[in-house]
Amino acid sequence: MQKSKAFSSMRETFGRKISELGDEYKNLLVVTADVGESTKAIYFKEKFPNRYFNVGISEQHLIDFAAGLATTGKLPVVTGFAMFLMRAWEQIRNTICRMNLNVKIVATHSGYSDNNDGSSHQSLEDIALMRVLPRMKIIVPADSLEVKRSLPVILNEPGPIYYRIGRDYSPPITQGILNHFKVGEATILKDGSDITIIGAGIVLWDAIKSAKRLEQMNISAAVINMSTIKPIDEKAIESYARKTGRVITVEEHNVLGGLGSAVSEVIVKKYPVPMKMIGANDFGRSARSQRELLDYYKINDKSIINASLELLRLRY
Repeated sequence: MQKSKAFSSMRETFGRKISELGDEYKNLLVVTADVGESTKAIYFKEKFPNRYFNVGISEQHLIDFAAGLATTGKLPVVTGFAMFLMRAWEQIRNTICRMNLNVKIVATHSGYSDNNDGSSHQSLEDIALMRVLPRMKIIVPADSLEVKRSLPVILNEPGPIYYRIGRDYSPPITQGILNHFKVGEATILKDGSDITIIGAGIVLWDAIKSAKRLEQMNISAAVINMSTIKPIDEKAIESYARKTGRVITVEEHNVLGGLGSAVSEVIVKKYPVPMKMIGANDFGRSARSQRELLDYYKINDKSIINASLELLRLRY
């Protein structure tokens, strides 16, 4: 797929939006571990140099420093690569979550988005690690447009939040959607009656493409943007499980512990239906583009269509 002008960069959007919000939120501080330029937090530094802190390549100190700021009434936004923020999981658990501190963790370069640097830099386990932490909320915007809508909301949301975005590959998924972003509430991108496709992040681009192709095959597929993975929208999941009787999840994360696991936990409790999960099963690798990796690991529209057809063939 060729990148068009409609495609944008999530990290670029984050950097510019957080610097805008600095005017409104006087207690907002940005803290990074020597990756301000890479995460685009540098825009905040240029505008508010006295409210920007670089603690060096020390993610554990990064989290503890932000926690200390939060105890004084400040609103710290932590930025770093998703993969390397996991070095500080113990500090996130013991300091931020146990004390329920108002720290927002913005993890960039998530999933396969750091395609050039390979598996050591590609975080496919972070959602699972954050999901098990009490009090931690998890937000995965679908595109740059949703970053703009959701950032002001999470700053007003009390308590710790893990906010997961990619690098530069951001197709226009939520274009034309005018609803106000709300934590814990899914967005219906397309209604349908035969099968439900639930996704989070940029892979919703493939979900929408597959739904259009299924429509040509006289199959009505609903597409749901589950941008809040925790707390997850149980009402929407149950409603569409009952409506369509079949569910597919797609995510740029390991199928263990991520969106698929979260949705299946709801389905088995509320209304069990046949289900398939599409996502990562292994470490990543180096590639020329993020799109190349998504296709290589079969996290794409073709896999969604095949999974849909398999579910529709089931009799139960």
